[in-house]
Amino acid sequence: MDRISSKKENSGQKKVFITGIGTEVGKTVCSAILTKYFSAEYWKPVQSGDLDFSDTMKIKSWSGKNTICHPETYRLKLAASPHQSAKEEEISIDLNAFKLPETNTNLIIEGAGGLMVPLNDEYFIVDLMQKLNIPAALVVKNYLGCINHTLLSLITLEQRKIKLRYIILNGNFPPDTERIILKNIQPETAIIKIPHLEEITTENIETAVKQLEIL
Repeated sequence: MDRISSKKENSGQKKVFITGIGTEVGKTVCSAILTKYFSAEYWKPVQSGDLDFSDTMKIKSWSGKNTICHPETYRLKLAASPHQSAKEEEISIDLNAFKLPETNTNLIIEGAGGLMVPLNDEYFIVDLMQKLNIPAALVVKNYLGCINHTLLSLITLEQRKIKLRYIILNGNFPPDTERIILKNIQPETAIIKIPHLEEITTENIETAVKQLEIL
Protein backbone atom coordinates (compact mmCIF):
# COMPACT_ATOMS: atom_id res chain seq x y z
CA MET A 1 0.00 0.00 0.00
CA ASP A 2 1.36 3.41 -0.95
CA ARG A 3 1.82 5.85 1.88
CA ILE A 4 -0.41 8.88 1.72
CA SER A 5 -0.64 12.03 3.78
CA SER A 6 -3.66 13.54 5.47
CA LYS A 7 -6.37 11.94 3.33
CA LYS A 8 -8.65 8.98 3.61
CA GLU A 9 -8.00 5.77 1.75
CA ASN A 10 -10.70 4.64 -0.65
CA SER A 11 -9.48 1.23 -1.73
CA GLY A 12 -12.52 -0.77 -0.71
CA GLN A 13 -13.81 -2.13 2.56
CA LYS A 14 -11.32 -2.18 5.42
CA LYS A 15 -11.17 -4.51 8.41
CA VAL A 16 -8.35 -3.79 10.86
CA PHE A 17 -7.44 -5.45 14.16
CA ILE A 18 -6.12 -2.87 16.65
CA THR A 19 -3.51 -4.32 18.98
CA GLY A 20 -0.81 -2.73 21.11
CA ILE A 21 2.72 -3.19 22.37
CA GLY A 22 1.24 -3.59 25.87
CA THR A 23 -1.57 -2.40 28.11
CA GLU A 24 -2.48 1.25 28.60
CA VAL A 25 -1.01 2.40 25.29
CA GLY A 26 -4.24 3.98 24.06
CA LYS A 27 -5.81 1.27 21.90
CA THR A 28 -9.36 2.38 22.69
CA VAL A 29 -8.69 6.07 22.01
CA CYS A 30 -6.98 5.15 18.74
CA SER A 31 -9.88 2.83 17.90
CA ALA A 32 -12.34 5.66 18.49
CA ILE A 33 -10.38 8.00 16.22
CA LEU A 34 -10.04 5.43 13.43
CA THR A 35 -13.67 4.35 13.77
CA LYS A 36 -14.71 7.93 13.16
CA TYR A 37 -12.05 8.63 10.52
CA PHE A 38 -12.99 5.61 8.42
CA SER A 39 -16.74 5.84 9.20
CA ALA A 40 -16.36 2.30 10.49
CA GLU A 41 -18.24 -0.06 12.75
CA TYR A 42 -16.57 -1.36 15.92
CA TRP A 43 -16.15 -4.73 17.62
CA LYS A 44 -14.44 -5.67 20.89
CA PRO A 45 -14.24 -9.49 20.94
CA VAL A 46 -13.33 -9.76 24.65
CA GLN A 47 -14.06 -7.25 27.41
CA SER A 48 -12.35 -7.95 30.74
CA GLY A 49 -13.60 -5.69 33.51
CA ASP A 50 -15.09 -2.18 33.45
CA LEU A 51 -18.45 -3.50 32.30
CA ASP A 52 -20.11 -0.31 33.55
CA PHE A 53 -18.03 1.71 31.09
CA SER A 54 -16.70 -0.86 28.65
CA ASP A 55 -14.55 -0.09 25.63
CA THR A 56 -17.64 -0.45 23.45
CA MET A 57 -19.41 2.16 25.58
CA LYS A 58 -16.38 4.45 25.33
CA ILE A 59 -16.40 4.17 21.54
CA LYS A 60 -20.08 5.12 21.50
CA SER A 61 -19.39 8.06 23.80
CA TRP A 62 -16.33 9.34 21.95
CA SER A 63 -17.17 8.53 18.32
CA GLY A 64 -20.85 9.37 18.34
CA LYS A 65 -24.09 7.66 19.27
CA ASN A 66 -24.71 6.64 15.66
CA THR A 67 -21.59 4.46 15.59
CA ILE A 68 -22.55 0.81 15.17
CA CYS A 69 -20.87 -1.35 17.82
CA HIS A 70 -21.21 -5.12 17.62
CA PRO A 71 -21.67 -7.07 20.86
CA GLU A 72 -18.68 -8.64 22.55
CA THR A 73 -18.30 -12.40 22.31
CA TYR A 74 -17.18 -12.51 25.95
CA ARG A 75 -17.97 -9.97 28.70
CA LEU A 76 -15.99 -10.74 31.84
CA LYS A 77 -16.24 -9.01 35.20
CA LEU A 78 -12.66 -9.13 36.49
CA ALA A 79 -10.25 -6.49 35.16
CA ALA A 80 -7.45 -8.91 34.35
CA SER A 81 -6.08 -11.04 31.55
CA PRO A 82 -9.02 -12.72 29.75
CA HIS A 83 -7.88 -16.22 30.73
CA GLN A 84 -7.86 -15.23 34.41
CA SER A 85 -11.14 -13.31 34.21
CA ALA A 86 -12.83 -16.25 32.51
CA LYS A 87 -11.51 -18.71 35.10
CA GLU A 88 -12.98 -16.58 37.90
CA GLU A 89 -16.40 -17.06 36.30
CA GLU A 90 -15.77 -20.74 35.47
CA ILE A 91 -15.84 -19.92 31.77
CA SER A 92 -13.51 -21.37 29.16
CA ILE A 93 -12.88 -19.03 26.23
CA ASP A 94 -13.31 -20.95 22.99
CA LEU A 95 -11.38 -19.61 20.00
CA ASN A 96 -14.03 -21.02 17.67
CA ALA A 97 -16.72 -18.91 19.35
CA PHE A 98 -15.36 -15.76 17.73
CA LYS A 99 -17.11 -14.88 14.48
CA LEU A 100 -16.53 -11.73 12.47
CA PRO A 101 -19.60 -9.49 12.56
CA GLU A 102 -21.40 -9.21 9.25
CA THR A 103 -21.04 -5.74 7.80
CA ASN A 104 -20.92 -4.02 4.43
CA THR A 105 -18.67 -1.24 5.65
CA ASN A 106 -15.34 -0.72 7.41
CA LEU A 107 -14.75 -2.51 10.71
CA ILE A 108 -12.38 -1.68 13.56
CA ILE A 109 -11.65 -4.62 15.88
CA GLU A 110 -9.94 -3.94 19.20
CA GLY A 111 -7.99 -6.60 21.04
CA ALA A 112 -7.18 -6.90 24.73
CA GLY A 113 -3.71 -5.80 25.82
CA GLY A 114 -0.89 -6.95 23.55
CA LEU A 115 -0.29 -9.84 21.20
CA MET A 116 0.64 -12.42 23.83
CA VAL A 117 -2.25 -11.81 26.21
CA PRO A 118 -3.69 -15.28 26.91
CA LEU A 119 -7.30 -16.12 26.11
CA ASN A 120 -6.96 -19.52 27.74
CA ASP A 121 -4.14 -21.92 28.60
CA GLU A 122 -3.49 -22.60 24.91
CA TYR A 123 -4.33 -19.55 22.83
CA PHE A 124 -3.37 -15.87 22.83
CA ILE A 125 -4.70 -12.69 21.23
CA VAL A 126 -2.35 -13.25 18.30
CA ASP A 127 -4.06 -16.61 17.70
CA LEU A 128 -7.40 -14.81 17.49
CA MET A 129 -5.91 -12.40 14.98
CA GLN A 130 -4.70 -15.31 12.87
CA LYS A 131 -8.09 -16.99 13.05
CA LEU A 132 -9.92 -13.85 11.95
CA ASN A 133 -7.34 -13.30 9.20
CA ILE A 134 -7.43 -9.52 9.59
CA PRO A 135 -4.56 -7.09 9.00
CA ALA A 136 -3.21 -5.48 12.14
CA ALA A 137 -2.66 -1.96 13.39
CA LEU A 138 -0.06 -1.78 16.16
CA VAL A 139 -0.46 1.03 18.71
CA VAL A 140 2.80 2.34 20.15
CA LYS A 141 3.13 4.80 23.03
CA ASN A 142 6.38 6.38 24.17
CA TYR A 143 7.76 5.06 27.45
CA LEU A 144 11.02 3.56 28.65
CA GLY A 145 11.08 0.13 27.01
CA CYS A 146 8.70 0.93 24.16
CA ILE A 147 11.34 0.25 21.49
CA ASN A 148 11.95 -3.24 22.84
CA HIS A 149 8.23 -3.99 23.13
CA THR A 150 7.57 -2.63 19.64
CA LEU A 151 10.30 -4.64 17.94
CA LEU A 152 9.24 -7.81 19.76
CA SER A 153 5.67 -7.21 18.57
CA LEU A 154 6.87 -6.68 14.98
CA ILE A 155 8.82 -9.94 15.12
CA THR A 156 5.78 -11.81 16.46
CA LEU A 157 3.51 -10.46 13.71
CA GLU A 158 6.06 -11.39 11.06
CA GLN A 159 6.49 -14.90 12.48
CA ARG A 160 2.71 -15.40 12.47
CA LYS A 161 2.48 -13.97 8.93
CA ILE A 162 0.01 -11.30 10.02
CA LYS A 163 0.07 -8.26 7.77
CA LEU A 164 0.81 -5.03 9.61
CA ARG A 165 -1.28 -2.48 7.77
CA TYR A 166 -0.63 0.42 10.15
CA ILE A 167 1.75 1.35 12.91
CA ILE A 168 0.12 3.97 15.13
CA LEU A 169 2.35 6.40 16.99
CA ASN A 170 0.10 7.54 19.81
CA GLY A 171 1.32 10.81 21.30
CA ASN A 172 4.71 12.50 21.21
CA PHE A 173 7.97 10.64 20.58
CA PRO A 174 11.64 11.62 20.87
CA PRO A 175 13.08 11.70 17.33
CA ASP A 176 15.62 8.97 18.13
CA THR A 177 12.90 6.64 19.42
CA GLU A 178 10.64 7.27 16.44
CA ARG A 179 13.50 6.74 13.99
CA ILE A 180 14.44 3.31 15.35
CA ILE A 181 10.82 2.14 15.42
CA LEU A 182 10.02 3.26 11.88
CA LYS A 183 13.30 1.89 10.56
CA ASN A 184 12.09 -1.60 11.46
CA ILE A 185 8.68 -1.63 9.77
CA GLN A 186 8.04 -2.96 6.29
CA PRO A 187 7.61 -0.51 3.37
CA GLU A 188 3.98 -1.55 2.93
CA THR A 189 3.11 -0.55 6.51
CA ALA A 190 1.52 2.89 6.68
CA ILE A 191 2.31 5.23 9.56
CA ILE A 192 -0.47 6.91 11.53
CA LYS A 193 0.41 9.73 13.90
CA ILE A 194 -2.14 10.61 16.55
CA PRO A 195 -1.53 13.68 18.72
CA HIS A 196 -1.46 13.44 22.50
CA LEU A 197 -4.88 14.21 24.00
CA GLU A 198 -4.79 15.98 27.34
CA GLU A 199 -8.43 15.05 27.88
CA ILE A 200 -10.52 12.46 26.07
CA THR A 201 -13.72 14.13 24.92
CA THR A 202 -15.91 13.90 21.85
CA GLU A 203 -14.61 17.30 20.75
CA ASN A 204 -10.95 16.30 21.15
CA ILE A 205 -11.56 13.04 19.30
CA GLU A 206 -13.11 15.04 16.44
CA THR A 207 -10.11 17.38 16.40
CA ALA A 208 -7.74 14.40 16.31
CA VAL A 209 -9.68 12.95 13.38
CA LYS A 210 -9.27 16.19 11.45
CA GLN A 211 -5.55 16.28 12.24
CA LEU A 212 -4.92 12.62 11.51
CA GLU A 213 -1.87 11.86 9.37
CA ILE A 214 -1.44 8.65 7.40
CA LEU A 215 2.00 8.46 5.81
